[in-house]
Amino acid sequence: MPTTQDFLEIDQIRDGIVILKNKGLRGILMVSSLNFALKSEDNQNAILAQFQGFLNSLDFSCQILVQSRRLNITGYIDKLKELESVQEEELMQLQTREYRKFIESLVSQGIIMTKRFFVIVPFTLWEVKGEKPSKLSFLKASKTPSLTEENFQRYKSQLWQRMEFVALGLRRCGLQVVPLTSSEIIELFWSLHHPKEAEVGYFPEIPPEMIK
Repeated sequence: MPTTQDFLEIDQIRDGIVILKNKGLRGILMVSSLNFALKSEDNQNAILAQFQGFLNSLDFSCQILVQSRRLNITGYIDKLKELESVQEEELMQLQTREYRKFIESLVSQGIIMTKRFFVIVPFTLWEVKGEKPSKLSFLKASKTPSLTEENFQRYKSQLWQRMEFVALGLRRCGLQVVPLTSSEIIELFWSLHHPKEAEVGYFPEIPPEMIK
């Protein structure tokens, strides 16, 4: 019987890089957001111009991922209750209680969502020769391209150069960019496949052999 791993395209995660079963490499950047509506018209135009210039400068494809997740603040409310119970001054206890009730009423009015933004930067073995195989030739391929340790280190360096280029372009737009580590990538994929558990803040302990 096939397992879940059989349906995933991921073969391995190491050195902050996703290795696919077809030996393609992927780097993942976590990107901050900005409140575009609060910017002045001049700032908005400048940001749009910078982003347009960034897109035009790319000679490889990128994927933008937006992860929306329901924000669970049960733990935060429990901490407020605990803080309220240990307050010695009556005024401070009252203020803490009122603040907790305000948060509870705010949450009761609707679902609060949190969003995270990622950019996936690719690198494939086909790019080394400067040509992309046709769909027919790929289907006729008898085996997956090999990826030796020496080649991995060389291709990883080229992928990191792409990631730095993307990060620089996004920073010019006023965004903060951070590459994900191996453990953070595993946590990201786990949360995508287990949204309910991730909502309550539960994450399993990652086996050491999965992180390299």
